[in-house]
Amino acid sequence: MASGPVKKIQLTRISHVYYKHENVEAAKKFADDFGFQETATIGKTTYYRGYGSDPFVIALEAAGKTEFGGAAFEVESEEELAYAAKVLPKECKATEVYELKDAPGGGKAVTFYDPVDGFPFHLVFGQTPVEQRDPQFPILKVNYPNEKNRGPNQFQRFQKRPAPVHKLGHFGMCVTNFAKCYEFYTTYFNFFPSELVHNDAGVNITVFFRLDRGEQFVDHHCFFFFEGPKMHVHHSSFETHDFDAQVLGHDWLRHKGYENCWGVGRHVMGSQIFDYWFDPSRFILEHYVDGDLLDMNEPTHHTKAAPDNLHVWGPEVPATFLQ
Repeated sequence: MASGPVKKIQLTRISHVYYKHENVEAAKKFADDFGFQETATIGKTTYYRGYGSDPFVIALEAAGKTEFGGAAFEVESEEELAYAAKVLPKECKATEVYELKDAPGGGKAVTFYDPVDGFPFHLVFGQTPVEQRDPQFPILKVNYPNEKNRGPNQFQRFQKRPAPVHKLGHFGMCVTNFAKCYEFYTTYFNFFPSELVHNDAGVNITVFFRLDRGEQFVDHHCFFFFEGPKMHVHHSSFETHDFDAQVLGHDWLRHKGYENCWGVGRHVMGSQIFDYWFDPSRFILEHYVDGDLLDMNEPTHHTKAAPDNLHVWGPEVPATFLQ
């Protein structure tokens, strides 16, 4: 790790994630049913976008081994990419800046590896945004007991369908040494802890990071990790339009025979309404809506680890979620 302060690599947002599958055809069918929109297949990799401006939000690669391929964050400039390739410690095995030749949106990237557990992490810049698409869901006018926002003879009508993905919101990892990972990511990047969760001994074991973008509003968290006996990706989370879209998507996946991991429910930290599903490779993917936005006027919150701190309402936390 760094022996002294370094200029932090400035991340602006989370962009996309990569997954490798032995049975990529089953993974691609799940992607369609989850609400991703296929945009290109190049070689062994199929790219999917949401209805937002990101050229892709997830990439599925046909591979001999099923594994997580890492998440990508956009940096402020191409100079930040070159700086990252130079300043990251040697145990990160950072690449030189390279072209994203085949990926939708193009751009340039640097890949490095987590210095504690070795999972890949990507930095990107210069991807060309795509035109946003209409998710074909209305902005609802909700009628409350004493406040009627919808006029007479107006209806709420929906079609059974997948929940349309808007963007990638966050991803999370189980790491084997929380303290070392925390030191690394807060030393080299503009990650800031929105929430720190501690055990009975007062030792921090989980962090929910947002990006320090000053007065700019950012998602409550874009990256989290917790300590466990074996490194693995926990889940990747994708925003959809609203609660109706989310529950329609829940029913769509249920009718298609996929296995629900946990949900639907409402989180405490971040406030999101959540819905977690296992894909055919047993990776967990989440639909979420209604997450909190924070700026740097909000301090870090400290919470003791407990199942009741994970959700306000919804099913009890399953053992499979806490692994």
